[in-house]
Amino acid sequence: MIAVLFASSKGTYADLPNIELWDEIRDARKYPGPHPIVAHPPCQRWGKFFAGQPLYIKRTGIRKIKGDDGGCFNAALSSLLTYGGVLEHPEHSHAWAHFGLTKPLRSGGWSHTGVAGLYTCCVEQGRYGHYANKPTWLLSYNTDLPELRWGKTPTVLDPEIVARMGYKRAQRLGQVAGKGGGVDSAARIGTPPDFRDMLLSIARTVKG
Repeated sequence: MIAVLFASSKGTYADLPNIELWDEIRDARKYPGPHPIVAHPPCQRWGKFFAGQPLYIKRTGIRKIKGDDGGCFNAALSSLLTYGGVLEHPEHSHAWAHFGLTKPLRSGGWSHTGVAGLYTCCVEQGRYGHYANKPTWLLSYNTDLPELRWGKTPTVLDPEIVARMGYKRAQRLGQVAGKGGGVDSAARIGTPPDFRDMLLSIARTVKG
């Protein structure tokens, strides 16, 4: 049995066998164990636009606080170090620096974080079925460290987005932000089945 934390009950983990799903309603911060985990803690307050969308800030003057995620990342990391498994967050997540973790190599391969038994890497979700490259940082604790589909692929912008927004704006937004948002964000934030299966396979190697 694997516990999947901070995942949507309507996403790619839904209805899988031997999965205990902890979504927003169940509140994954309260996960009591004992199973290994795959964690997808919210990333909005840890990313490039942690303060909020620039136009919203300009219009309202309201800026969000970096790391103010209600304790979700801290809870996910605590569960990871208690029960083992794997955690994912976007590349350049400020959570790594906040929690004193060494950042992974962009080229791939597992690196030690500075915390005993805890390793990190960078891998593109685009190599596992996402429409964008979507480089992602992983943390893995007390597991095997498999060879993944390492490497950096060229960034190719969606022609429809370029036609709609213009090349400069599409390039500024990037592959991920230019497609989907609000209630229509499933394609952008969803976990591709191949990537999901890879994460689960790592979590299943947690050592007694």
